[in-house]
Amino acid sequence: MSKEILILPGDGIGQEVTSSAKEVLGYLITEYSLDFNITEMDAGGTAYDKHGSPLPDNVLAKAKKSDAILFGAVGGPKWDNLGWDDRPEQALLSLRKELELFANLRPAFLFNELASASPIKNHIIENLDILIVRELTGGIYFGEPRAIVEDETPSYAFNTMIYNEDEIKRIAKVAFEAAQKRGGKLCSVEKANVLEVSKFWRSIVTDMAKYFPDVELSHQLADNTAMQLVLNPNQFDVIVSSNLFGDILSDIAATLSGSIGMLPSASINSSSQGMYEPCHGSAPDIAGMNIANPIAMIASLGMALKYSLEQKELADKIDAAIKEFISQGYRTKDISTNDEYVKTSEVAAILIGILKNG
Repeated sequence: MSKEILILPGDGIGQEVTSSAKEVLGYLITEYSLDFNITEMDAGGTAYDKHGSPLPDNVLAKAKKSDAILFGAVGGPKWDNLGWDDRPEQALLSLRKELELFANLRPAFLFNELASASPIKNHIIENLDILIVRELTGGIYFGEPRAIVEDETPSYAFNTMIYNEDEIKRIAKVAFEAAQKRGGKLCSVEKANVLEVSKFWRSIVTDMAKYFPDVELSHQLADNTAMQLVLNPNQFDVIVSSNLFGDILSDIAATLSGSIGMLPSASINSSSQGMYEPCHGSAPDIAGMNIANPIAMIASLGMALKYSLEQKELADKIDAAIKEFISQGYRTKDISTNDEYVKTSEVAAILIGILKNG
């Protein structure tokens, strides 16, 4: 049965890195006779400029019918003064909500050849390989009521952090199952010392553990986890957390590798439909300079093949090719230690060459 893939390059370097991923995808389709239909559409600030909306109705409709979405990046100073509903980031938030992409999978890993690029000492960071599972459609980012109240003195603003039992159970299940396939350790992160919602979160996750006796469950406060990710990241295998804390922790973990241009992410729903994007932003300061690192976007394609497109073997081939790319000494500007580096537009061809010889 044919698989539908929607490509949303977005803004800034999103245009460049998705072009690289599309090149690799095109090779795979031809080489392995894959029955994939590809559609490319606008999202983010680019869509607002062309269509008056960061996520036009036809784009959302297409996204709902797609098996996998490759999402570049959105945003930039050009659109900073737009109203909340028109901001480029609404494309991302709306897709997560409308497609119920509740589980965000953020691997953080290090190629030991790039250990010197990390801000952390080599002996601490070597062999890093952790997975952060972030709840993506609940919590304080979407909780109601929420408002900015300016007609009272003093004026004030508020948000609501809320999780129900089902929301916690489904993200915990994803995390436990991920731990079963990895090192068998799961750390649940919250602030149960001060927040009722976190106390509730801890109780539900603890109860879930009885269904996964082969997984070692631990609990940790979010502030301590942030510190431990810097001091001793290899103590972790899988981390599960709420939307807010997961957002913060996954960004900390991403910086450990030395470049967020290396790390992919997946956001999936209960039907294995997913949106796949690099951890980096739109980086408007380097857009169009042909120096962005497309590895994270290509690795995100690998995650799409694994989780949504039923092509795990090809996902493994992409991962192996990226590893070989690094082993052979190829470096993009962000991870280069000298003035020699591979341009954005050159990366896909090198990886395809490795895939052909693999």
